[in-house]
Amino acid sequence: MSHSPERKENDCLNCGAIVHGRFCHVCGQENKVPRENFWDLVIHFFYDITHFDSKFFDTIKYLLWLPGFLPQEFIKGRRASYLNPIRMYIFTSAFFFLIFFAFINPSDGMLAGTKLNISPAERDSLLIKTEMQIKEKGNTPKLQKFKRLLEDSTQEVSTDDLMMQSDDFTVINLGARRYKSLYEYDSIQQNLPASEKDGWLKKTWNRKELQINEKYRSDPSSTFEKLSYTFLHKLPYLLFISLPFFALILKLLYIRRGWYYADHVIFSVYHYIFSFLMLLFIFGFNALSDWTNWGFFNFLMGLSFFVWFFYLYKSMRRFYGQRRFKTIIKFFLLNILGFVCIVFLLIFFVLFSIFQL
Repeated sequence: MSHSPERKENDCLNCGAIVHGRFCHVCGQENKVPRENFWDLVIHFFYDITHFDSKFFDTIKYLLWLPGFLPQEFIKGRRASYLNPIRMYIFTSAFFFLIFFAFINPSDGMLAGTKLNISPAERDSLLIKTEMQIKEKGNTPKLQKFKRLLEDSTQEVSTDDLMMQSDDFTVINLGARRYKSLYEYDSIQQNLPASEKDGWLKKTWNRKELQINEKYRSDPSSTFEKLSYTFLHKLPYLLFISLPFFALILKLLYIRRGWYYADHVIFSVYHYIFSFLMLLFIFGFNALSDWTNWGFFNFLMGLSFFVWFFYLYKSMRRFYGQRRFKTIIKFFLLNILGFVCIVFLLIFFVLFSIFQL
């Protein structure tokens, strides 16, 4: 409630309803004088901040120390004292991915090992093979350039250089294996009988695969970099889509209990919020381990994973109120089915990311 004087008129400025008291019983707006001075704005600002902080920290306290308590409170109707779970999920996930993309570069980890330097022995062997190819095929610009690279001991030769040298190198090789170019594929498909032509899905995939191979054949490392960048920036969508599937698994596990699907969704939302917080701790401990080389942070990271799983068990135990043995069985089933669901979603998002290259 602000410190602005109350209006003498009793009609709500927001919805027009007749106001009995200081607040409108229809829309909840305070029936105060609309013109405020600077000091009123300052007071109102600090009130809103402290009110939000009180709710936020109370919610975080119960979320961390009483697993399953907040979803239990929500379905019982006791909601005014805590932050709305959907708003809290949006805020927590946004904060998590802000930190994730600002301070952690996952593409470095995903691309690690894709560009390795070959040994001197492998280099000598390749030089001999290249000279033999020159005698057989002639001194083509491609072979000539590769030979100069192998002969120059001041330059490193990487696996990327080998891939670019290979005539049959392909970035993606899942469907259109016997076609060297998109033009060749389209020509063959055009001349085939209707019964032997590829269907719409297979044709779409083959054409996309050939387009990517032609586009990135000369620079394979940029392909994996762009693919990882595209995929990683879809992780928020993947997690958001996985949430209703997580709730559906819970619905199936507790189908005999008569819970509404929305109840499982609320439970899942709070678990995902906690998961975002735990992932921040895990990434933080991992970064500290890399910076300090202290094994203690690796221990804390492993402990965080244990706490994460134990928290889910305790949440299920409190929220659903079943005995330990049943809860443990359903806990393992939930993790197995959830893992399978995540794998399928990962495959889908990887394929989707490939189509966006």
